[in-house]
Amino acid sequence: MLHRGTLSRRGFISQSMAGLTAAGMPGWYAAQVIAAQEKAKVEEKKTVSAADRMIMGAIGIGSPKSRGRAIYGAAKAIHGVQYVAACDADTGHLKNALDMMKKDGFSDVVGYPDYRNLLDDKNINAVTIATPDHWHALVAIEALRRGKDVYLEKPLTLTVAEAEALRKVVKETGRTLQTGSQQRSDMNGMFRLAAELIRTNRIGKIKTIECRIGKNPVSGPIPKAPVPKTLDWNLWLGPTANVDYLLSKDGQNTNCHYEFRWFYEYSGGKMTDWGAHHLDIAQWSLGMDGNGPIAIETLEADAPSKDPTAYNCHPNFKVQYTYANGTKVIAMSGGGTNAGEMFNKDGKVPMIGKDTKPRLVGPDENGILFIGEGGNIFVSRSMIVASDKKLLAEPIKVDPNLYDGRPISHMANFFDCVKSKKKPICDVEIGASSVTVCHLGVIALRSGKKLKWDPIARKFLGDDSANKMLSREYRAPWKLEV
Repeated sequence: MLHRGTLSRRGFISQSMAGLTAAGMPGWYAAQVIAAQEKAKVEEKKTVSAADRMIMGAIGIGSPKSRGRAIYGAAKAIHGVQYVAACDADTGHLKNALDMMKKDGFSDVVGYPDYRNLLDDKNINAVTIATPDHWHALVAIEALRRGKDVYLEKPLTLTVAEAEALRKVVKETGRTLQTGSQQRSDMNGMFRLAAELIRTNRIGKIKTIECRIGKNPVSGPIPKAPVPKTLDWNLWLGPTANVDYLLSKDGQNTNCHYEFRWFYEYSGGKMTDWGAHHLDIAQWSLGMDGNGPIAIETLEADAPSKDPTAYNCHPNFKVQYTYANGTKVIAMSGGGTNAGEMFNKDGKVPMIGKDTKPRLVGPDENGILFIGEGGNIFVSRSMIVASDKKLLAEPIKVDPNLYDGRPISHMANFFDCVKSKKKPICDVEIGASSVTVCHLGVIALRSGKKLKWDPIARKFLGDDSANKMLSREYRAPWKLEV
């Protein structure tokens, strides 16, 4: 409940309400978000003793455009957080990160090229992990076993087998793990509102959910290049095959750093990039956390490059998941339903520029389109709109209780749960089930098969070759030992 206070407090609430409604949130829902903000501000003002301080390490701090920098920024803003160590296999990136962290006031921060040396520090309570995807599971498992709580950037893992391993280790160690699928908490609550509307049958039975996640980039053959002197290429490759370092002459294409995402050896392309966000929200909206679809098939896809030195993720694709209740979820690069004019929280069609052109929801727009028997809702990081003026205007009468609390910061939720031992809003069970859906899509694309899936046993039915794709062989000496 909001309490009466000083003019400045009322001013803060007024400004927050104006900001949220300007961002597209209905007033009734913005009030709920503001109440959560007020509660968070009260908690933040509480005195933090030395014993309450969170001593942190950043693993995979990366280049300035990396997620490692972004989640470090979110963590450092939390009262009581103190970074004492950072790690990156590229010492050039590591040096830049250490300089940044020292400017931020963490004067005693120490750098390590190897994450295992960082984890040797018994004073570290928790770590943020934003390595390339093929390293997520091994680093997180060792951190958990060394007694650290973990904020692990999405996608949770590279394979379904790794997701299963993380489930087991979190349970064994009793540590806290938050999956970095921040759309559940951040973005002004936009995606949570969409999920609540779906869970309360605002548009009736859901027929189809379109997860528009974008095309995978393509490249020609990328030439072999000398490994940068600052990069430990063998360590960067880790459990994956020993291959040449690749870099185009213009420096735009590589099999390392950010562009590793477009090689199936290290990631899952857009399916585990944006798919890890939008498919996660689809699962949440359907009440399928910890569960999943029963069938997966590729509706259409462009063949990827067969050149081992070129990006090899499918450029364009549509993968359909069928759930037990008949709902279809389609992960697509584009070519979805042309929803056209849709209404915002004011019952108006948003306009572009100086109110001269209607803002349409086209078939290729990044976001999630929920198609129900009683209407449609579209949500993205910039807006939430519906096919009928009343769908957003009318308050939800019964709270669907998607989570015990209404966190407004994904990172703050992680730290709160470290202290309270409550499950985070995207704990390992949720992160594992959502990333499994992503991996099922990749397997359907790569195998070209229509697959039947048991979401409880987490195995394909009647297809041994597909089940072999749930895991991958590791390069020695690395092992997935759980």
